[in-house]
Amino acid sequence: MKTFYGDLKLGILGGGQLGRMLIQQAINYNVTVKVLDPDREAPCRKLCDEFVVGSLGDYETVYKFGKKVDLLTIEIEKVNVDALEQLEREGVLVYPQPRIIRLIQDKGLQKQFFKENDIPTAPFKVISSVDELKQAEFNYPYIQKLRRDGYDGRGVYKVTDESSLTNAFTEPSLIEQMIDFEKEISVIVARNENGEVATFPLVEMEFNPEVNLVEFLISPSTFSQEIQEEADSIARKIAEDLKIIGLLAVEMFLTKDGRILVNELAPRPHNSGHQSIEGNVVSQFEQHLRAIFNQPMGDTACIGNAVMINVLGEPGYEGPAVYQGIEKILKCPGVYVHLYGKALTKPFRKMGHVTVVDQDREKAIEKARFVQGTLKVVS
Repeated sequence: MKTFYGDLKLGILGGGQLGRMLIQQAINYNVTVKVLDPDREAPCRKLCDEFVVGSLGDYETVYKFGKKVDLLTIEIEKVNVDALEQLEREGVLVYPQPRIIRLIQDKGLQKQFFKENDIPTAPFKVISSVDELKQAEFNYPYIQKLRRDGYDGRGVYKVTDESSLTNAFTEPSLIEQMIDFEKEISVIVARNENGEVATFPLVEMEFNPEVNLVEFLISPSTFSQEIQEEADSIARKIAEDLKIIGLLAVEMFLTKDGRILVNELAPRPHNSGHQSIEGNVVSQFEQHLRAIFNQPMGDTACIGNAVMINVLGEPGYEGPAVYQGIEKILKCPGVYVHLYGKALTKPFRKMGHVTVVDQDREKAIEKARFVQGTLKVVS
């Protein structure tokens, strides 16, 4: 491979905020970055060396873009895998590997992978039609998920009783037992081509119940060492079983009886790792670059207690974004603002995030709650 800090051309499929933060780190390594995204106003457009407008799902568009770079990575899984497989055959490095992206694109295949590799997960059943759904012998309530294209709460439906089947998804899906969990947790793991593996400390997440989006997370966790080690071990096993090259977010449930069940995987930088930019020695974005460039894994230790708050568009507002309260939160020590460069806001759209770092956990949480109540995105 060409020198990663000099003449290497990195291609990113997707120009959203994850790509934007990845570019911010790649700049430090003097890497040439090209981005493909269908939105000409995407957050990456002004930061990369070359921005290409085009469909991520179109074979020819992805293939032609990939032929102009040395190494291709993703910030979104909804991409044309056939093109990536052909590029891989022709010698373009594609990380994470196309076979892994294909697996992640299909939640049914993900679940089968968990089952085949003895990875703990909720009981499930793959459904291909409405008739199969109606005949499924699953106790109510349970969760129905579309096998493809669901994200950020989309493509998820709660089936509470027989009457709710009327509004269930008709596309191929899976159903899984509804978990009575204490907390949603996440471990981000990275693996390079040499097989070196590193994990970030477990994070605890709180979700917005209205739209099922992460709105608050904290690291490091205060759960027992046993729970943290088990979650870490599960994440490492998945990375090894997949033989992934790059970053992998492993989202899990901690049940009320102390079990850990894997929910879903994301083979890229992830919302549950944003606090690592200021809160850890190395960020998830730098770690992803180290992994795909086959460099030594960085130190993932926490610098302090870090709380991340997603900045979401306020309900009832749609149009040019106006940030209210930003001056007030910037007066607080240890508060770091990240705006994603999205000109237009709409209800619950991810517009940025704020990280609070403090050596005192309770003070970090207190400041984070202040940020949540003060910073609003309106129009």
